[in-house]
Amino acid sequence: MSTLPISFPRFEQSYARLPETLFDFCRPVAVSDPRCVVWNSALAEALGLEAWADAPSVWSGNELPGGITPLAQAYAGHQFGQFTMLGDGRAHLLGERVLEDGRKMDVQLKGSGRTVFSRGGDGRAALEPMLREYLISEAMHALGIPTTRSLAVVTTGERVQRERPLPGAILTRVAASHLRVGTFQYAAGCDEPGVLASLIGYAIERHVPEAADAENPALALLEDVVEKQAHLLARWMHVGFVHGVMNTDNMALSGETIDYGPCAFLDVYDPETVFSSIDRGGRYAYGNQPSIALWNLSRFAETLLTELDPDPEKAVERAEAVLYGFEGRFKQHWLNGMRAKLGLFTAEEPDETLVQDLLGFLYREERDYTAFFAGLDPENANTGVDPQWHSAWRARLADQPQSFAEVRERMRRANPRVIPRNHLVEAALNAAGEGDMAPFHALLAVLQDPCSLENIPEKYTRGPSADFGPYVTYCGT
Repeated sequence: MSTLPISFPRFEQSYARLPETLFDFCRPVAVSDPRCVVWNSALAEALGLEAWADAPSVWSGNELPGGITPLAQAYAGHQFGQFTMLGDGRAHLLGERVLEDGRKMDVQLKGSGRTVFSRGGDGRAALEPMLREYLISEAMHALGIPTTRSLAVVTTGERVQRERPLPGAILTRVAASHLRVGTFQYAAGCDEPGVLASLIGYAIERHVPEAADAENPALALLEDVVEKQAHLLARWMHVGFVHGVMNTDNMALSGETIDYGPCAFLDVYDPETVFSSIDRGGRYAYGNQPSIALWNLSRFAETLLTELDPDPEKAVERAEAVLYGFEGRFKQHWLNGMRAKLGLFTAEEPDETLVQDLLGFLYREERDYTAFFAGLDPENANTGVDPQWHSAWRARLADQPQSFAEVRERMRRANPRVIPRNHLVEAALNAAGEGDMAPFHALLAVLQDPCSLENIPEKYTRGPSADFGPYVTYCGT
């Protein structure tokens, strides 16, 4: 007998109004013993789902309240540069939660069983990768970086086979939408007329409604996506985040960070840092991320060409004009953020040289990226920085009217003291895999206020010990 509350909040499934080639209606595959091990109370309150904290049968997909018609989305993607037809092979979109202000937020189950897009996979997820996504996505949110969110992690009572049998789990992911560059690649490759135009209209309705009245709506959509990605990539670089698998199916049109597989954060500053076990050539290294974003955006622009202009040459010219602006947009967002990290309120031409000189110093001296910026002080030259650079920085600060107290406050808000340190994440996930969730919850609590001036245990602010060794991350599929 169902134990669900009588009234479930309003959900829509607007994606189902698109041509059927873009999705497949399917139910999650039931699991034997769903139990909720993490619940995001703050996000649940924002979504009006507080009453559903004790409903693991819903967040596992075992029991679907009335009005929910789940589906799996189709999409394609360039994975490490190679084009592949993909789709939600282990995820089910429950629909959109309609908020009081009219915004729609996708609610999706990840690890919820096979679909027609599974490509031979088991459709399941292991507990530790789902906890990783929960932990890091919520940390990114606390850092003010656009991201998908995590509502719940439910264990399934079943094992999934990877290198060894692992406890299974399902993540409930919340996003402004799950539209990806790869979604458009899939639509552009369809022979059916009207599919691409329908998807463009849907994306505009969801993410940039003002573009509907533009002279060229598809061009306005491209401009919006380019701007959002330029901002997002700059924010990643500011905190030392390495996504690890920047395939086109992992770039969301909403400008949110999506898919936390082999992701990690810098300890020592090195632009060539790679953590992913499958990125053997360094394609998605930390320092390559802006250029890869532009590559992905170019693939997105290619899908829009027929809608940008009936003349193929003019369509390419229109697309290139927008794409050529990415580098400048990114640099402006990045430099503004680096100015904030250095306590600069004004913009001067030599600022980029000041920043690059500092990063060069951090690289040569193998300094911890997060700890260095968190400890940097304009009135203390004994913070391990090059004295000549410190003098130049102080002179630059003297050119602006703000006091050192104001400078410090600006720096405090821009330089987190705590990030999801790789060794701490691994320790928390390993403990969770053994049934001990305490380290996970302790780390999660600290990450909720990354710039706090409160007394934070030193273990959360320092880098790994020497015996931690090179860090390698895996996709979890």
